[in-house]
Amino acid sequence: MAEESGTRMDPALPVVRLCVEGMRAEADGRADAAHALFRRAWDIAADDYEACIAAHYLARHQSSTEETLRWNQECLDRADLVGDERVRGFYPSLYVNIGHTYQKLGQLDLAHACFVRAAECVSEIPEGQYGDWNRFAVAAGLRSTAAAAAAETVVPGSEVAVAAAGEGAGGQAGPWAVDERIGELLARWCARAELQVLGLTLPAYLGYLGTDDDRLRLRTALHMVHAARRLPEDEQTALGEVIGSAVLR
Repeated sequence: MAEESGTRMDPALPVVRLCVEGMRAEADGRADAAHALFRRAWDIAADDYEACIAAHYLARHQSSTEETLRWNQECLDRADLVGDERVRGFYPSLYVNIGHTYQKLGQLDLAHACFVRAAECVSEIPEGQYGDWNRFAVAAGLRSTAAAAAAETVVPGSEVAVAAAGEGAGGQAGPWAVDERIGELLARWCARAELQVLGLTLPAYLGYLGTDDDRLRLRTALHMVHAARRLPEDEQTALGEVIGSAVLR
């Protein structure tokens, strides 16, 4: 978790060594051994930072969604207690993990609030594949929970009530919404295996969170495809209309 998020962990820490061993066991398909190693890491954790690391991995080896949520929340709580540079890069994935767990529990308003929190701090992760993966997960989570969250009621006084208030309210899709026509064009390009076009446009589309930088990145990618004039005429026309839409200006 820490290495990928741009925060270097001390490999000499016993907790870190155990988690590395646990990940190896996980990769080998030895789930029980992995769980035992992560549990040992939790048991010997000397402070909140070490407990945060161990809880992250323990959450992946729980038999129920409720227990997964409990350990993910434990991880977040410990990160909050650490509160320094060592954990800044953890937060996007922590909120995404909790959001996914709330989704599985059918609590889409709380899930959406977590994805909103993740979007607010996703820039803490350095650019690269791990950062892209988290951005994709955040964007997908926001889009998949926005409509349902708008129709649900957040429990007053809940931890995420403030974050959820106003997000998606009134049936609004939110700033992260992408013109449906772009998705339709991408589906057609996927069906034809337009690999160069997809390689250029998909990262900008999948990681779209509605910021000015996101709009510029997506608009630029679509402009390049349009300028190449390699698409069928109807798609050229549709793409030109999308590029000129208010959403991407």
